[in-house]
Amino acid sequence: MQPVFRFAPSPNGELHLGHAFSALFDHALCTRANGRFLLRIEDIDRTRSRPVFEAAIYRDLEWLGVAWEMPVRRQSEHMAAYKEALDGLRARELVYPAFMTRREITRAASDPAWPRDPDGAPLYPDRDRNLGKKQIDERIAAGEPHAWRLRTDLAMEEAGPLAWQEEGTGPDGEDGIVAARPDLWGDFIVARKDVPTSYHLAVVLDDALQGVTHVVRGRDLFHATAAHLLLQRLLGLPSPVYHHHPLITDQAGRKLSKSDGATSLRALRNDGATPAGIRAMIGIDEALASLPG
Repeated sequence: MQPVFRFAPSPNGELHLGHAFSALFDHALCTRANGRFLLRIEDIDRTRSRPVFEAAIYRDLEWLGVAWEMPVRRQSEHMAAYKEALDGLRARELVYPAFMTRREITRAASDPAWPRDPDGAPLYPDRDRNLGKKQIDERIAAGEPHAWRLRTDLAMEEAGPLAWQEEGTGPDGEDGIVAARPDLWGDFIVARKDVPTSYHLAVVLDDALQGVTHVVRGRDLFHATAAHLLLQRLLGLPSPVYHHHPLITDQAGRKLSKSDGATSLRALRNDGATPAGIRAMIGIDEALASLPG
């Protein structure tokens, strides 16, 4: 079977050097494996996604020399598939409506000892897990905003032990067969308040529907793999091989971010940068040369 790789940016800002490294690294591994390379636009965030940023993604990738198969998959066009999966989890009572606002979560988790997920966010309090059906139905009927969260403990009991094949390395050097710890995420979101999905649910469904066999992405998503494996097991989906690569960081050692104003590829190009110059700046050729085989 021919390997299938994918690059899946969000059109909520312009690509920067971190995206360039990930796209070029991913594309190179795909080429080495004689695989198919797909592009997916992860645009479930309706408030931040913009057509102008999607157009910029195509422009920047073409400039870097990255080619992909058509058509491009846009998550915003597949909400019905995500809702069907969510409804299945609801029918199995593996998810519950979460009504707490961010402010309420922060207030409830104000104790410094409150457990936090691998990204540093406080785990969701268990208040809404204990609501009765009548109360839930009344609040939903009244139009109260709510997300849907996984009952992670029950889901793990049903799924059993989980592990994935890691061809890269994690933040602490993890590689090979890695035991998954979904419990570290607590009751994570599977559907946002405004759409019937979340990043976690959409990405596992997309990867399965597109036949993705190899997921190449930054180490910042290493721990999220545990949540993805749990959803894959619950939904009867295959698990790809994962390769988490090093991140491009700023002078303070922080991951480059759109929200922090990381310099865009467009700005670098306008200042005279070339694709070869970008490759040198991010050390992509050295990173690829250091891989085994």
